[in-house]
Amino acid sequence: MSIKKNGSAVWQGGLKDGKGTVSTQSGVLDEVSYSFAKRFEGEGGSNPEELIGAAHASCYSMALSMILGEAGYTPERIATQATVSLEQDADGFSINAIHLETRASVPGADQAAFEDAANKAKAGCPVSRLFNAEISLDAKLES
Repeated sequence: MSIKKNGSAVWQGGLKDGKGTVSTQSGVLDEVSYSFAKRFEGEGGSNPEELIGAAHASCYSMALSMILGEAGYTPERIATQATVSLEQDADGFSINAIHLETRASVPGADQAAFEDAANKAKAGCPVSRLFNAEISLDAKLES
């Protein structure tokens, strides 16, 4: 089974003085602005790392719910925060770490069962696995 979802971005101008917009196929994000200042200088607004964090937190929470369900538990609530670390080194910028923090209410589950499910979800959620994915590119220059 293959499911494809689209996200798109438009950038205009130079790195520091330019600006861009990001949109999603569903329309949840529709030309949301982003810029150098929003990404690196603390200006309010969205940025790629924030979007990756939201994607990872939501994917992880769903994966944890699935794994708990397979073990016979139905979670009442799973709240996850993903903190994405962007670091600069000699080769440029990279995401070197993502810290997941999750809190859950799961009737009947003990700490050992929860930790087992939480670790399986961390390893198996598709966004966690993304960071080892092959990346392909279709680049076209338009006039």
